[in-house]
Amino acid sequence: MRVLLIEDDHVLGAAIRDHVLASGHAVDWMQRLDDARLALKSVSYELVLLDLNLPDGRGLDLLRELRATGSKVPVIITTAQDQVAIRIEGLNSGADDYLVKPFDLAEMGARIAAVARRYGGDPSPEISAAGLTVDIGRRVATINGKPADLTAREWAVLERLFARRGAVVTKSEIEDSLYAFGAEVESNAVEVYVSRLRKKLGKDFVKTIRGLGYQVNP
Repeated sequence: MRVLLIEDDHVLGAAIRDHVLASGHAVDWMQRLDDARLALKSVSYELVLLDLNLPDGRGLDLLRELRATGSKVPVIITTAQDQVAIRIEGLNSGADDYLVKPFDLAEMGARIAAVARRYGGDPSPEISAAGLTVDIGRRVATINGKPADLTAREWAVLERLFARRGAVVTKSEIEDSLYAFGAEVESNAVEVYVSRLRKKLGKDFVKTIRGLGYQVNP
């Protein structure tokens, strides 16, 4: 998943970025609204973490701009303002969730996963077949009752494939969910992760559609 973090607090921003990165997702961290607007024009983000008070304006203005243009990207507001009226304004402006600072990073991770699942159209994505069970929501996979140990990056690839189960997902789409701006993209990284998933979950779990990309059957 590719996440846009808009936060001007250096300490908190670094903590959020590192936590989301540790979950295997790509994060672009912007500290000003004008930089965030440029990023949104060039990348199709799957989630925005939005602070309300930025050096060059209000986060709610950006949120309203997004919704006015028809953007449905999930937005979670993060702010120190805990007044009920502010929360209502944020939700009415199109926010999907609200976190009041200071918040627990583990809770933030759970909120991110919940919002992503809702937008993926599957609030509890789980499949079971031939002894294999994969629960994307809880990030748990078992084969004949024994846990399959997946890394954060492997889960990130799997989540991208699950989000479009039955459809073909291109290599570049998977790369976009793994690498932020400025990150060095290894030419065979996607192939390596797919190979590892097949070894851990079964050789037929992820199909290669030659010349197009990869597919997990519905």
